[in-house]
Amino acid sequence: MSFRPIPAQIDLPAMEHSILEFWRTHEVFEESVTARQGQQTWTFYEGPPTANGMPGTHHIEARVFKDVFPRFHTMKGKQVVRKAGWDCHGLPVEIAVEKELGFNGKGDIEKFGIAEFNDKCRESVTRHVDAFTAMTNRMGFWVDFDQAYWTMAPAYVESVWWSLSQIHKKGLLVQDHRVAPYCPRCGTGLSDHELAQGYETVTDPSVYVRFPITSGPLQELGAALLVWTTTPWTLVSNTAIAVNPSVTYVAAEVTHEEKTEVLVIAEPLLEKLQGEVKILKKISGKDLERTTYSRPFNYVEIPDSHFVVLADYVTTEDGTGLVHQSPAFGADDLQVCRAYGLPVVNPVAPDGHFLADVELVGGMFFKDADKPLVKELKSRGLLYRHQPYEHSYPHCWRCHTALIYYAQPSWYIRTTSIKDELLRENAATNWYPETIKTGRYGDWLNNNIDWALSRNRYWGTPLPIWRCENKHEVCIESLADLGRRAGQELSALDPHRPFVDDITFACTQCPETMIRVPEVIDCWYDSGAMPFAQWGYPHQEGSKEKFEASYPADFICEAIDQTRGWFYTLMTIGTLVFDKSSYENVLCLGHILDKDGRKMSKHLGNVLEPMALMDQHGADAVRWYMLAAGSPWSARRVGHDAISDVVRKTLLTYWNTISFHSLYAQASNFDLSQSPARNTRPVMDRWIISELSLLINEVENCLTNFDSQGAGKALAQFIDDLSNWYVRRSRRRFWDGDVAALATLHECLSTLTQLLAPMVPFISEHVWQELIRPVDATAAKSVHLSDFPVSDSSDIDRVLSAQVALTRRIVELGRAARAESGIKIRQPLQRALIAASGWAGLPADMREQIADELNVIDLADIANADGDLVDISVKANFRTLGAKFGGEVQAIAKAIAATDATTLVKSLRATGSATVGTWSIELDDLVITEVPRTGWMVASHEGESVALDLALSPELIAAGHVREVIRFIQEARKTSGFEISDRIHVSWNAPDEIVSAIESAQEHISAEVLATAFTRDLTLPVLDGEVGFNATLVKS
Repeated sequence: MSFRPIPAQIDLPAMEHSILEFWRTHEVFEESVTARQGQQTWTFYEGPPTANGMPGTHHIEARVFKDVFPRFHTMKGKQVVRKAGWDCHGLPVEIAVEKELGFNGKGDIEKFGIAEFNDKCRESVTRHVDAFTAMTNRMGFWVDFDQAYWTMAPAYVESVWWSLSQIHKKGLLVQDHRVAPYCPRCGTGLSDHELAQGYETVTDPSVYVRFPITSGPLQELGAALLVWTTTPWTLVSNTAIAVNPSVTYVAAEVTHEEKTEVLVIAEPLLEKLQGEVKILKKISGKDLERTTYSRPFNYVEIPDSHFVVLADYVTTEDGTGLVHQSPAFGADDLQVCRAYGLPVVNPVAPDGHFLADVELVGGMFFKDADKPLVKELKSRGLLYRHQPYEHSYPHCWRCHTALIYYAQPSWYIRTTSIKDELLRENAATNWYPETIKTGRYGDWLNNNIDWALSRNRYWGTPLPIWRCENKHEVCIESLADLGRRAGQELSALDPHRPFVDDITFACTQCPETMIRVPEVIDCWYDSGAMPFAQWGYPHQEGSKEKFEASYPADFICEAIDQTRGWFYTLMTIGTLVFDKSSYENVLCLGHILDKDGRKMSKHLGNVLEPMALMDQHGADAVRWYMLAAGSPWSARRVGHDAISDVVRKTLLTYWNTISFHSLYAQASNFDLSQSPARNTRPVMDRWIISELSLLINEVENCLTNFDSQGAGKALAQFIDDLSNWYVRRSRRRFWDGDVAALATLHECLSTLTQLLAPMVPFISEHVWQELIRPVDATAAKSVHLSDFPVSDSSDIDRVLSAQVALTRRIVELGRAARAESGIKIRQPLQRALIAASGWAGLPADMREQIADELNVIDLADIANADGDLVDISVKANFRTLGAKFGGEVQAIAKAIAATDATTLVKSLRATGSATVGTWSIELDDLVITEVPRTGWMVASHEGESVALDLALSPELIAAGHVREVIRFIQEARKTSGFEISDRIHVSWNAPDEIVSAIESAQEHISAEVLATAFTRDLTLPVLDGEVGFNATLVKS
């Protein structure tokens, strides 16, 4: 088995298409599941997308994270069944179909026909399934589409019915008349988690209104209650004014703009009054109860009302401490007014428009009524103050119509009854990031309100409650259950409207007929029921076993806004039905933004189409960027430059190392059987193998804890270490066909490829097929069918790791000094002086590496030469000294200033501590400034320094010229297309002043460039440039 040549260039998108074909023809995904049959399972739930629109780049993001962890756990030996799903029902689908049909509301739908409309909805949600499937396959997200669940499938709907029947039996599914958010355009109420998705910033009129008092001592003062509201349209149905019984109110005489009046306001809010204010009387809130007043508008009949009521929810944080009550449009208002037996009068129709017979605003949309009502308040002398008020106001999350809080009957799940159980399940859940558990999501649960489940719509799972006129009700749990009650065979019935609406049966408690209630349910319930409904549980054969084996999920993942969407409904339904949350680990993803940090939208023209993005850069590049370029829960700026940068820095470096290895392994006829024992290999081999073992542990730990960024960072660092240190420092050994070096590099690349496989499945598979399998008969058919690498603790040498890390830091400092000096790295220097703890104890070959990397002849310790190299000045580091010595820090600072800086720094660098006055200090207690003296260049960082002697002798200059000659010939070899082992004849010429240097180093130059002849040709023109060397190369 021999190594194949692997080109240095790679077309990532083209390669990926070939890998897709390989996976398809060899059924690799299928085998990755079946091969682990009988092993421990690891469950992942796919949050179902709705395929009535084309997929976007944000769909790639979620799918990347949904793919990487199942791939990892599969390689860890677990069986990971990945079942796709499609969300089918709900308001978003209905609105899209309405737009297509040119409809303007529910009336148009009912004229068209519910069955026909639902057929259109059914067609709509299947329209882009092919596009979603193609994108999913193209990006390498392995999920089973053949067995996908559809939330509109009869078996799924019946499973949802069963769960609702369980909740109903517990007395937690009830109908109630409450004020709830309502979309007048869609004609249906919304749940609290839907409400959270639709807030928009708007400017509304903020008005302070006078309500003249008509009873008691305050009437004798001519006082008026001062009320603040941002919803003037609700004043039409004003029923009462609420005050807090424990707050002190004042009757204040207010003089402003030559007008004097008496206003009642909460004492803490007196500053809201304009002009001169004189307190006439103080009154406790409870003593204002049942004080009557005159309402601003008499447009609707509201009998036996218009007096002050008491309510603990009234605060003095803003407004006036008096809250106008309109019980048809406020949940708190309704509760308070009900306690006083006040009527609930609603002058607004379900379409959001005032009833036609209402004076002034009849037929107006409720939000449009604000302006004429404010104008009318002013004309009646009731408007105290008016100013615009910018605030967040809820809008329909799909049609963007302003919502109205509207009193109406609706079906609720009493989630408030299981608050403690939800908090218990949340406490047992691992959130990534952890802050979500007690923050965004924990707050949501602590402030949880009952789930408004029903929707007055058409395309959704029908609420399976049948009722008679006497309010007897039953919750149906399946078509079989319905058929038994109706005495019909209904197994083939479509369980949607209008077909289920037609099924009636006799009430068992009275002579009346049971009829289905008209509502459908919140589509978020559908998606939250998928853990059991995907199997048709409990009705379908085998569903109980499948459900029990896959519940709860080990992992779910979606964007962070799902904390109040799918994450909530999954946990809530699981806890309601099974007394256990549906998942154990949840990863919240940040949102996708464009390269400038803006939200992607077609309107802005900044949308990146997912297929085009992958075909330009490669799916692996997009995946790596999503996974490794930032924290999973941070927003991501996606742009072509950012992705290209990722490809260049990591994936192409990895690929170049693969190509390099295949080139030299093939040239040397290397065979894996030649690999020497690891403990006999040179120090550089043992170092990179130690780093590899540490990498295995780090990547496994990161992926186990859903930290793709940490895994990516560790992998990228190792790729850099492997390419830019191990391979570069060992290049001579590869040229010489050193089997230890070749074996070490192969082992590193083989293991690295497995570690990369979950994150970048395409290029890792390509490398596996091109580099690993051709030379290893024991290798798995696919890298994704191999087992995740296991670290060998005996390979780890932390001392060696620390020594190499120090070596590289010293080299980086030396390079920084070189760069600052302007002297090229190919120009040898005489010496470098080093200040770094432990550097003198480095092995000889690492000290040689430092000298070679910095191109210096001698290395020495800086401690004995500080005063000769730099002018040193020091100041006290007040941060560290203050922490150690507190109030003595000023005295210490004076003592430091009085000490010879050079002597003090020398002592600290040599021994680690020094005494100044009576205080013992360390190096980090000083702020050290080092200014290089002429002829030296110094670079320092965190207590480590490298100083370069910049003096150039004729011998050093000559050696620099020789280096330039070698570089010129090596570059010419590459551009001429010579193989790495080709021997060459070199004809050369150069300016006279460097000829002697070249001739004296002829043997060295010939060895470096594999020249069998090295002859000066005076006819060759000398080139322009610093050296002027020129040469022609001919294969020997």
